[in-house]
Amino acid sequence: MDKKYSLWSKCAYGFADIYGGGAFVIISTFYTVFLTKALGMPPALAGTIPLIGKVWDAVTDPVMGNIADRTRSRFGPKRFYILLGSFISAITFILMWVVFLGESMTGRYIFYALMYMLFSTGFTIVMVPYNGLLPDMVEDYTARGSFSATRMIFSTFGSILAGLIPTILIKDNTRPGQYMTVALIFAVIFVVVILITFFGTWEREKPVVRVGLAESFAQSLTVYKSRSFRLFIAIFLCGQGAADFVTGLAVYYVDDVLNAYGGGRFTYLMAVILLSQFVGAIIMGPIMNKTSKKFPILLGFPIRIAATLALLAFSHEGANFTVILGLSFIIGLGMAGSSVSIYAILADMADVDELITSVNRPAICSGMATFIRKIATGLSSAIIGLLLAMVGYSEALASEGARQSAATQTGIALIYVFAPIVLMVLTIIFAVLFPMNGKEFDIIRAELARRRGEDTETSPTQEEIRVMEKVTGFSYDRLWDKENALKLRKR
Repeated sequence: MDKKYSLWSKCAYGFADIYGGGAFVIISTFYTVFLTKALGMPPALAGTIPLIGKVWDAVTDPVMGNIADRTRSRFGPKRFYILLGSFISAITFILMWVVFLGESMTGRYIFYALMYMLFSTGFTIVMVPYNGLLPDMVEDYTARGSFSATRMIFSTFGSILAGLIPTILIKDNTRPGQYMTVALIFAVIFVVVILITFFGTWEREKPVVRVGLAESFAQSLTVYKSRSFRLFIAIFLCGQGAADFVTGLAVYYVDDVLNAYGGGRFTYLMAVILLSQFVGAIIMGPIMNKTSKKFPILLGFPIRIAATLALLAFSHEGANFTVILGLSFIIGLGMAGSSVSIYAILADMADVDELITSVNRPAICSGMATFIRKIATGLSSAIIGLLLAMVGYSEALASEGARQSAATQTGIALIYVFAPIVLMVLTIIFAVLFPMNGKEFDIIRAELARRRGEDTETSPTQEEIRVMEKVTGFSYDRLWDKENALKLRKR
């Protein structure tokens, strides 16, 4: 079997997303909890720290994408930065959980905002090149889907580790030292899995994209000129945001609404959600290969919406926890559909972009996708903090281990149910509108071969031209123009 399609190659490619999936689960589940319950920071204030990190990403992600596309290395430019970032990402992750109890809350806020920005930079160094790696490894549409599905299995496994190990080790969520123990363990895990991906992957050689750093921001914004990329970003933002609301509110839901954090029940809840995502990733991969890359969303999200609504009847102290676990299992299956679809679609966006611009720049495309993923996490954290404040959440009661008021408990339950539902409905709408499946991809690839001079014997039919215009959002005579990569406005 060609090494491009071997099981080992798919697994080696997927290992790094144990970091990509796991780091976000820990942060979205525990970072606001760490700041509010362990350090006594007001929730509205704590929730804005991830958002500040995302504003910083608006600078680092485009620059990193540009740097990766213009780097020459014997390892391959993207693999070189994956190697470099393996150690940087581990160190910056640890720094987020250092206990700093300055005299003023302003000092604490600035310190943790800076630490989050450092972590976000480390994440960018690894994940922007990693998200752009697959188009330079495999060109076949179905094979890319298989690689992406395998990647999601590893990502979900990372989420399982990140969801369960902290719940076992953090027995008292008001003690900051327990969070640092978790950080040290995962720093080691992250280094190992990223290095496995470095040693087990490859990149095809291609000309270096020579673009000045000053042009990075314009170049990054021009990827949004693609109609498919805009819809993909909308799917990414809403789909992953819906998942972030579940993990970000899980502690508050179990602790403050169900009064069931102790006795290992929070661990059981996270185990069920994450294990069902793992099962879902395994199931959704073959389904996607037989249908389309957006079908797992259209299948999984309606089921997940129904299960989420059913939680309303059990969102109170003393509710049947077994039923809650069963509904959470269904929710996890639906969450897997989103992740499988999103990363499979991402691998094809660089081809659409190249048809528009004549420039092969997968790292820039992945840079903007990574930026949006982190924006989703930052926005969800900020909104969660704001919503908790609006329903009267008291950080003083939280730091004392006391229960919130009955009205606050009801408010948390309503947020936990309805915020993800709104985002899931939007994701379904955007997925229906997304214009590219396997047939459209083949038309795009055939046109790229003609534009590159690899196919001089065929010409596109009128139907194929119509498909290309629908997928790109450009008229056919405006395609393959480098100016489309440099200027924000369509000519």
